Amino acid sequence: MKIGNSPEGTASPPKAEQRPAARKPEATATAETARAAAPAPAPAASAHVAISSAAQLAASGGPDDGSFDTAKVQRISQAISEGKFTINASAIADKLVANAQELLSARANKH
Repeated sequence: MKIGNSPEGTASPPKAEQRPAARKPEATATAETARAAAPAPAPAASAHVAISSAAQLAASGGPDDGSFDTAKVQRISQAISEGKFTINASAIADKLVANAQELLSARANKH
């Protein structure tokens, strides 16, 4: 069942088929149009937001310390496309375990 459909299967006609509303006199419509075109006043500030220097650094893409090696990415991409790229599962597992231990110890030190 679609949302908005009644169980009886009756539906309201599409907007194009509905009877148009009575038009207002031109003078009134022009005055309303002028009010609608005027920009609404900006709401008063309800909160003050401060962005930390770490967040600003992260938003800017981080420091340009050369940690991204475009040439290495190109070499790996080429090796993958040629079918020559090998995966060292043991090294990946060791790094995952080391990262998990680091996270757990950092969490334990917080509490």
